[in-house]
Amino acid sequence: MRLYFNSDGIVASRVILQEQLEQLNINYKLLDFGEVEIKEVISKECLATLQAALNRYGITLIDNQKNQLIQKIKDTIVELVYEKDKLPLTTTSVYLADKLNLSYGYLSNIFSEYTFTSIENYIIIQKIERAKKMIMEEEFNLTEISYKLNYSSLAHLSSQFKKVTGLTPSVFKRIVNKRKSLTNQ
Repeated sequence: MRLYFNSDGIVASRVILQEQLEQLNINYKLLDFGEVEIKEVISKECLATLQAALNRYGITLIDNQKNQLIQKIKDTIVELVYEKDKLPLTTTSVYLADKLNLSYGYLSNIFSEYTFTSIENYIIIQKIERAKKMIMEEEFNLTEISYKLNYSSLAHLSSQFKKVTGLTPSVFKRIVNKRKSLTNQ
């Protein structure tokens, strides 16, 4: 017997973080994605224990300001792509600059310098990952998916999908359906 599951990494990370903070009796407040405010001074030993506990789940604490900014950029993009029913019509550059209160040029330079990819490329990858998830969930057809992800057309989605995955969305959908039918037999 096989069980299939779907998970939300952001929700899972927040729950794990809350559990670990509570186990260590740390007084905290959850803020935006990837941020938590510790309301008291904690010892280096306690912080090391927290980091070790979080490492088991692939969660790391970020202590460098530039790395924190890069993580905020990534979290904001993930929020934009996954948390909205339909992506806003505003440009991503305006959305990021407004949300993070920094110029897009600065954000773009820092992101590229430390991740060796552009913000635009990271957005495309996130949008294709969401498209794959939507295809697997079979909730929407490909035209609806392209609309929800703000592609100008299904052809544009298909082109980017193929560049990232090596497959067209239609072929990906057939593979998913074939695997589902094989596992149901």
